[in-house]
Amino acid sequence: MAIIRTYRRRDDGSLEFREAWYETYADGGLGQFVINHGAVGHQSTTQDVQDVDEETGESLLAGFELQCREDGFAELAPEEQFWVVAQYPAKSEGGYGQRLRDTAVQVLTPHLAWRGLGTVESAEFAPGKLNIKILTPDAKSAVSAIKTAVRDHNLDFSKLRIAAAPYGEPEKLKQKHPLPPKPFSLD
Repeated sequence: MAIIRTYRRRDDGSLEFREAWYETYADGGLGQFVINHGAVGHQSTTQDVQDVDEETGESLLAGFELQCREDGFAELAPEEQFWVVAQYPAKSEGGYGQRLRDTAVQVLTPHLAWRGLGTVESAEFAPGKLNIKILTPDAKSAVSAIKTAVRDHNLDFSKLRIAAAPYGEPEKLKQKHPLPPKPFSLD
């Protein structure tokens, strides 16, 4: 599945996003072309076109990309984004730890995506911890969205820690939840 994700800064400094993708149905024949757009941090609007063949899907993606450029939307370089890490204590990689990782990734991935808040890049275990790394264009909104998603899906909110750092300085992660901040480490 190819995806095009673009952003544009409004006059007031806020971000808006547009993304589109083409994916084939499970039977491998036709597929759907999807456009998702809105203000970063808010539930997006989605439109789709069903029963599209691959050639039409690629043509629609090319047209979408051209229209985005004409409207001032562009892909963000990683350097223009932030790392946000959602961290849980985890005694092991198996059993509960594995279920926690799978559930958290399944919850956070769509919750962030439908709000233009980035992508889950990894979910890795460190001694005694599970670190879910998210690349986002808006760290403050991503932190709020993570807290909402965790509460809405009955994941353990009381053990959740969240930190953020500029993309190029992941060693400078600063705890954003819970407050007051404490030292935060991925190791």
